[in-house]
Amino acid sequence: MIVRALFPEAGQPIDLEAADARDQLGRLYVLAGADTLRINLVASLSGSAAGGDDTSHTLTNRADRKILGVIRRDSDVVLVGAASVRAEGYQLPRTAPLAIVTSTGDLGGHRLTVEPGRFSPLILCPSAVVETASAGLPSAEIVVVPDTAGRMSATDIVETLRARGLRRIVCEGGPSLAAQMLDAGLVDELCLTTSPVVGGVTLPMFGSSPISAHRLELAQLLADDGNTLYARWRVLD
Repeated sequence: MIVRALFPEAGQPIDLEAADARDQLGRLYVLAGADTLRINLVASLSGSAAGGDDTSHTLTNRADRKILGVIRRDSDVVLVGAASVRAEGYQLPRTAPLAIVTSTGDLGGHRLTVEPGRFSPLILCPSAVVETASAGLPSAEIVVVPDTAGRMSATDIVETLRARGLRRIVCEGGPSLAAQMLDAGLVDELCLTTSPVVGGVTLPMFGSSPISAHRLELAQLLADDGNTLYARWRVLD
């Protein structure tokens, strides 16, 4: 599979079979700054975060997974909602800890296994559900986040991570968590993979609740030889 830069200027093709492919992609996804928050999502052309199998698996491909890997490698922590962990069959990242956000402590159906050499997961939750969360994933470290009536704010989630030295954050969804981060004005960059599919399952990539408008600026656009697009959008306000 080949990936090529289209914007801001045309680039040489990157052969994903090449030994240095990951390093070449990594240079395209470096994000400056110590305190940064990226959202990294995949969606169909019609804006669904799920494909025909009700997950993102039928929207993604090998190039997307390579880019996911380089973005994670440039991050201190991978942030994700518990619903995505349950639905997507998450595995623990190799290069950064996984931080799971749950307001209920329910991690039923997860497939996470802590293997040698992998970071132990973090569970971010309100104090009232600590026991439930711990029972659902005993190998995880429980991190209590301030809450109001059981709801954690996006700002408190991010501040809790950064207080632990996890300052460069990539949020991989799900839709409602990504929307909360955007609505709170915390996002520096949106990395969006657009799969060349229209119709089918509809799971809005930022959920069904209204969010405030944010202006974006296209920083980079790549394409692969299967017509999937990979955009980096700077969030301006």
